Amino acid sequence: MEQPRKKGIIRHIPNALTVGRLVMTVVIMALIIHAPKVGEKPADLLLGAFILFVVTGLTDIVDGFLARKFEVTSKFGRTADPLADKFLVCGAFFCFAWVNQPLMKCFGFSEMTLDVIRWGTPVIILAREIIVQTVRHIGESRGINFAAIWSGKLKMFLQSFGIGTVIIGWAYVSRPWGDWFTIITYTLMIVITIFSGAHLLIPLIPRVRIKSEK
Repeated sequence: MEQPRKKGIIRHIPNALTVGRLVMTVVIMALIIHAPKVGEKPADLLLGAFILFVVTGLTDIVDGFLARKFEVTSKFGRTADPLADKFLVCGAFFCFAWVNQPLMKCFGFSEMTLDVIRWGTPVIILAREIIVQTVRHIGESRGINFAAIWSGKLKMFLQSFGIGTVIIGWAYVSRPWGDWFTIITYTLMIVITIFSGAHLLIPLIPRVRIKSEK
């Protein structure tokens, strides 16, 4: 009796962590948007945002581990968990664009070029997710399995690393090497974001078409 009860309690923890991650994401976005009102280098505020961001990432690892270990996956978790990840990544980069970060002063880019970089980044990320999720939904409805791929994991790592890079660079770094680090991170992140989408979709689109023709 005790074991089923214990498992019944545990089964709610991953979902609670996912909801907590969504709440923390909203707080992180609010801190990013509010930071320019504090000053050019609001280190304390951004440090708080960074710590929350790290905690959010850790809860993602923990809830996935608990769900697999105790076999307590749920329909809500399968839907909300990846949604929370996408909300965090897209939301953070849209907020960065909203507050004109990163600055990348050492390159002498025009404001238009900076806007293309800042706004183009979350648009590419969001477009990739919409396309992949649409094809995934169609494929799974036709019995096609979409297994996780290495490029997708690398994409998520680089996007998370990119968020941390912008926050820490904004808070503490004013030298040209920081701008170089940021632009290299952004370039790698965008390339892998596009590549991972193609890596997943190109082999699967013909299978989706074949299934639809049967």
